[in-house]
Amino acid sequence: MSSRALSDPEFELRRLAALRQVRQIGDPVLRIPASEVTEFDDTLREQISRMELIMDEAVGAGLAAPQIGISRRVLVYRLRDDETPRCLVNPRIIWASDEIEIDSEGCLSIGEVVVDVPRSVAIHVDANDGDGAEIHIEVEGFEARVIQHEMDHLDGILMLDRTSKEDRRQALRELRVQN
Repeated sequence: MSSRALSDPEFELRRLAALRQVRQIGDPVLRIPASEVTEFDDTLREQISRMELIMDEAVGAGLAAPQIGISRRVLVYRLRDDETPRCLVNPRIIWASDEIEIDSEGCLSIGEVVVDVPRSVAIHVDANDGDGAEIHIEVEGFEARVIQHEMDHLDGILMLDRTSKEDRRQALRELRVQN
């Protein structure tokens, strides 16, 4: 939990309200591969804006459409508060480094649980923006990790599917205690 949430009750209320909009582990929509976006219209742009707001208020680094119950291949992310959020529609990893790094991850759909997850250190992604324009990005480090995590959501994969059996068991125990 952020230190701001502890010192600002209004901020914490907004965070909790945003988290109530995020589907939690066990919800079937989180396990269904999302559909390709074919129309780049006002409805899509409104969805993207809503996702950015929920991500920010929930204090997440990223959010995928299935996490708010929409089975479409859309994700948003922001690495730092002072950055403009980025949106990837129909993202595809076209190259991933062989170099793998294991690091801690959390997920807005899995409570306060943190597990170690292996991810490629660098990736190249082709996608569209919210208006349908084609984009190509080459990222590494934390940004690559966030995108891979959110793209997993688009394929019905959770971070617990990528961690060790021991870490998965421990995380599920922690979730039972939280609920």
